[in-house]
Amino acid sequence: MSKWIDISQTLSNTIAHWPGDEPFHFNIGITKEQTGSVNIGNISTSSHTGTHVDAPFHFDENGKTIEELDVNLYVGEAKVIDLTEEEKVTVEALEQFDLTGVTRLLMKTRKDINQEQFPEEYMVVDEAVGAYLRTCGVQLLGTESPSVDSVNSKELLAHHALHENGIFILENIVLTDVEPGMYDLIALPLKIEGADGSPVRAVIRKRT
Repeated sequence: MSKWIDISQTLSNTIAHWPGDEPFHFNIGITKEQTGSVNIGNISTSSHTGTHVDAPFHFDENGKTIEELDVNLYVGEAKVIDLTEEEKVTVEALEQFDLTGVTRLLMKTRKDINQEQFPEEYMVVDEAVGAYLRTCGVQLLGTESPSVDSVNSKELLAHHALHENGIFILENIVLTDVEPGMYDLIALPLKIEGADGSPVRAVIRKRT
């Protein structure tokens, strides 16, 4: 059986974060020397640092929060496609691929990923993609980009279009060394009450 492949960014004190968000920080708050038995770490971060999922509440005040989402969205068969030659995720770009019956779609959208530097430019998703992916049966869209919308967007048209068509979002995955094809995916968010998003440990395994 194929081994699981980690497609997550490594959370570290040098990982890039969304401009203006709280950076990720981990430290050993209490040492084994102090307690006599164990080390205990502390974490502070934005919920959208590194590989993460968005809950609809992230961009919709009436949207579901992270603990309300169906965990089955984030576990199961997924298709990886390569869009690195495209400038934008459009319907025309996606029509190159047979997406019939695909529930989870993972997109290679960056040729190089420097996890310590927030990208000056990255591939965004056209708002028309939401309706198209719904006709294919897609319910989860994963991207190597830090967002499906541009860094300066306030309207978040892609976020809203995907949500309106029943498609959830997984961002900042790492597919650099992954070949296109069919995989099993596990990308479970933490069960955080009231949260707008959550880091995930995303892994895939080649289907045989």
